Amino acid sequence: MARYTGPKSRIARKFGEAIFGPDKVLAKRNFPPGQHGNSRRKKTSEYGIMLAEKQKAKYTYGVLEKQFRNMFEKAASANGITGEILLQKLEARLDNVVFRLGIAPTRAAARQLVGHKHIVVDGKVVNIPSYSVKPGQIIGVREKSKSLEVIADALAGFNHSKYPWLEWDESSKAGKLLHLPERADIPENIKEHLIVELYSK
Repeated sequence: MARYTGPKSRIARKFGEAIFGPDKVLAKRNFPPGQHGNSRRKKTSEYGIMLAEKQKAKYTYGVLEKQFRNMFEKAASANGITGEILLQKLEARLDNVVFRLGIAPTRAAARQLVGHKHIVVDGKVVNIPSYSVKPGQIIGVREKSKSLEVIADALAGFNHSKYPWLEWDESSKAGKLLHLPERADIPENIKEHLIVELYSK
């Protein structure tokens, strides 16, 4: 599947946030990239602000436009607050759950672990990063993959208590999705109401 593989610091600087994780460049250059990034810029239009918020969400979760729109349409047709349901659907993606459980240091690394068949759901190998995890399902590391250095390094000292909707069992190297997260628990700085407004135009 096609996905963004360009310079991540450039995207982080564009939004002024470390959306791919800690970024040293952002600390030194907290202005947009490009020749005129540090000069005065035109005021962004209302549409531009909404579009930027959608782009930020897509880059954060590693989702392309078609997938993102499909998720939005499903969220819009469900009962509840559309923006919150959209974020819950993004949080329930297998690659994101693997990242939240601390099995991988980044979502990109989590996507790779899933694609390379290192992750199991309820004991069965699942290699689809966009797989939607349901509450009660157990996500773990395949037995022969538990000794992988990238996984051991990611789990070392990881604080699992910061995500109350997940439960982790260190002995079995597996976690459970207890329930979908409340909006207040999702740490991502995304103004989902702007995304809803954008797609509603």
